[in-house]
Amino acid sequence: MESELQQLKEQAEEALQNINNDQELESFRIQYLGRKGGVITGLMRRLSSVDKADRPRFGALANSLKNEIEQLFEQKKNALGAGLSTKGASDIDTSLPGRFLPFGKLHPITQVMEEICSIFESLGFAVAEGPDVETDYYNFEALNIPPHHPARDMHDTFYVTDSILLRTHTSPMQARIMEKQDPPLRYIAPGKVYRCDSDITHTPMFHQVEGFLVDKQVSFADLKGVLTSFTHHMFEKELALRFRPSFFPFTEPSAEVDIACVICEGKGCRVCKKTGWLEILGSGLIDPEVMRMVGYDPDVYSGFAFGLGVERIAMLKYGIDDIRLYYENDLRFLSQF
Repeated sequence: MESELQQLKEQAEEALQNINNDQELESFRIQYLGRKGGVITGLMRRLSSVDKADRPRFGALANSLKNEIEQLFEQKKNALGAGLSTKGASDIDTSLPGRFLPFGKLHPITQVMEEICSIFESLGFAVAEGPDVETDYYNFEALNIPPHHPARDMHDTFYVTDSILLRTHTSPMQARIMEKQDPPLRYIAPGKVYRCDSDITHTPMFHQVEGFLVDKQVSFADLKGVLTSFTHHMFEKELALRFRPSFFPFTEPSAEVDIACVICEGKGCRVCKKTGWLEILGSGLIDPEVMRMVGYDPDVYSGFAFGLGVERIAMLKYGIDDIRLYYENDLRFLSQF
């Protein structure tokens, strides 16, 4: 009996030495230590057929063998887990450098969007987000753009139905917030917008940040101060600003905002078409008619609004001349940011 147990132990040791992967180790466990058909389980079941006088000694030897095999099994398991398998261990060259796993980075548009939001948040603006699929009412009518208004032609809209569309700007958040909250208000609304347009400076989907402020005695000087502070922080230099008269249905008066060319610093170059100026956003005082539509008294409250294209800001900040580079997923381009 003792010789049989000793032989079984030697067989188990030899089997463990030839094991080189987890699958073989699991097969060994089932063969020797399995509860249903394992060798050790079979030994325990033979106790009933052993003479009563020899039964205690046989049981002690069987338990000792089980403990030894379990200990050898755990040692082998740890060795495999640490990559110390006896077979092929000499083939591992630990002096080789590890594999390089590149880290993911934020897309340049995301980086610029977050920087824009951070600057306006430091100026006291809260951030609000709205739906990409918008109603005609909030996208146009609530912003003083009724049906058949010629300004609708400026937006080249993607319509889902006659009253549902992909928003052409993030300005609908202005009407949504104003009709639910009382002044004072100070918000920006970043997000994706959609228009039927595509060339080296336009894409059917792009990103915009709408901002507005409503309070008592808000003037155009307040708008100029906020946008000047934003521009200086965004481009990290005190660039000159120019406000040109323009037209937007939901602001009156309205103005396009230009900055001194970031390439030539206003001297004139190919980028600014020798003018020394680059357009970056549109702005103006909120039209009194918009105030009335959301239930505000324009004789008591006034405000300003502005909207800027994130891709445009990023192109000027980083000197990018083709907007399509943002969406081609070329790692040579994206890794620069």
